[in-house]
Order: sequence, then structure tokens, then C-alpha cells
Amino acid sequence: MASQVPELRIDDLTAARFQEQCARASRPVVLRGLVANWPAVEAGRSGDGALAGYLKTFASTAPISVKTAPASERGRLFYDDTLTGFNFTKVEMSIGAALDWLSANAALKDAPYFAVQSVQAQRVLPGFAEVNAMPLLPPHAAPRLWIGNAVTVAAHYDPLDNLACVVAGRRRFTLFPPDQVANLYPGPFELTPAGPIVSMVDFDAPDLERYPGFPDAMAAALWAELAPGDAIYIPCLWWHHVRSLEPANMLVNYWWGGSTDHNAQARSALMHAMLAMKHLPQPQREAWRALFDHYAFMCNGSPGLHLPPQHRGIQGDISMETAHAVEDAIIRSFGRPQRRTIGQRAKELAARALRGIGLS
Repeated sequence: MASQVPELRIDDLTAARFQEQCARASRPVVLRGLVANWPAVEAGRSGDGALAGYLKTFASTAPISVKTAPASERGRLFYDDTLTGFNFTKVEMSIGAALDWLSANAALKDAPYFAVQSVQAQRVLPGFAEVNAMPLLPPHAAPRLWIGNAVTVAAHYDPLDNLACVVAGRRRFTLFPPDQVANLYPGPFELTPAGPIVSMVDFDAPDLERYPGFPDAMAAALWAELAPGDAIYIPCLWWHHVRSLEPANMLVNYWWGGSTDHNAQARSALMHAMLAMKHLPQPQREAWRALFDHYAFMCNGSPGLHLPPQHRGIQGDISMETAHAVEDAIIRSFGRPQRRTIGQRAKELAARALRGIGLS
């Protein structure tokens, strides 16, 4: 069975201590009461209407996309039965209109499920971040808003570190380490409900004939239930399933740690490797894995340390100019652009991914 996410006392918690004990350790941790003194959390304690009124003092008229799904979907925003579309629809409205809808409908029996997801706070609630501040993180870690009723976000992973802060309602998080990927049965790369790849397993009714490894994932899982004012740190690439438990819920999250561009390029490198390796014989795949472990993942340390610095080339620190020259040479080796196949396109993506490992 899953274990509880460990908790870290927030007494005298500083940005440096948070980075040292949480982010650098890359292990999930709950921070009880971290944002309990936020004005938004205090407003939420007075009721859903009070929270909506507070948020509307910041609200802009910028349009946002809101997901809605019928009550029959049990709050799980997911694919449709054909895997060619989704079980929700999207509508555009202002944040103020979304708050009004939630206040009027969220507690009604058989109300549609309703979710504002990953909206930049500065765009729709300018000024919110200044009075509901997060001093533990660098300035570029901008807050994003998640507002809705009792919806469920399928298990997925993010390419950056995540600090999620509950403002209103309760949320239950179930977390899985990256090595549980096979037991979570990821869905398609090409079509996803919200960008990240999601687990195909319905956590409320898992089909163990189709997904027999899921109990092993649950045995490795961590869980936490957060109340208003609580926060949870979710490391980069850790899977997380998030269930909102109240008729009205709000969360603010922050992504940071590394370059978004570099993480996107690492994903492209992964996709190219999938194309390049899948048709090789198993012994060759095993051999390539040893090379990837050595050169790309540096499992044995920096691969060029045994060479004089001036002869390490791509295995060591190189200049921006040299990095671009290497990238250009790789792209030229792929052939003429007009003859690009899927495999050639993947190679171009991999060349771009060189930047993702520090070569740009």
C-alpha cells in the first residue's frame, strides 16, 4: 500500500533550506501551513463566496479556457472512448465569469464538472502574486491558478519541479517515482488531455487484466491530503494524480528548476531515441543503453575526465560557438530537407536536443 508523503517543519524555513532539503534531494515533501497566512486562504475560510469576491478584486477581463464535463464522467477529465478526443468540452470566459459560475453551480446535485487549469495568475489576477507571495522560490517561478469543483487530474508528470499550494478546498495527491512509468501505462504522446502524457489507469476502477502492473505502482506510491494553507513539493518527472475533494477548490502552483526549452529538447531527444532504437535487435539496444548511460546520463561521472581538457570536445565543456558548429554538422549529416522522412525529422529534433544537455 501507498505510504504518506513525509512532512517538513516550516519553522524558520528559508529559500536556501528549502532548496537544500527538498529540491536538491528530489523527494516529495509536504509543507503544512506554508501559505496559511495568505489573504486568499483567509478569504477562503469565510466561504466560497468570500473567496470569489476577494479574487474578483484582482480580476482582468482576459479570456481563459474552462473545461466542463457532464456529471456522468465522475469528475475525471480524460479521453473519450475512442482515444481520438476527450470527455470534456472547452468554453471561453473571463476569470470573473468562471468564479460566478462556480459559486452558483458547484454545490448543485449533478452539476457539470468545471475546471480552470494552469492559468497564469498575472494575466487574469494582476496583483494577486504580490500580496500572496512565495518567498521560497526564484522570481521567475510565476504562479498558476487551478480552480474548479470536484475534478480529478489523471496521473502525469511535469518536466520541472512543482510547488503546489492549496488555497481552498482539500486535495488528495498520489505520487509515483519516475521508475514506475511502466506500471502506470502512459497514454499517447501525440494527443493528451492537457499537454503532459497521462496514465491510462482509472484509479477508481482499475482494469487489472489490462493494467496488471498497477498494484506494483500503488505499492511504491506516496500519498498526501492537503487542507487550505498546505503545500506539497513534487520533484521533476514524478507522476502525480490529483483529486479535488470539495464542491469548490483552488490551488496555486509554481514550476521552476531548469530551462523549459532544455526540458522540451530532452523530450525531443527521447522521442528520437524511441524511433531510432525500437527496430534494432535486442543485443544492440542493450549496447546502446550502455553508451547512453555513459555519455548522456553520465552514470559513471563526466565521461571525458580522463582526457586533457583541450581534447574533451563534446564530452567536456565547450564554447557556444563550438556547440553550434557541432549541431550544424549533425543537421547537415541528415541529408537534404526535401527528402525528410519521419526518422530524419526525429534526427533534427535530436540535434536540437543537444542544447538540452548544455550544448547551446
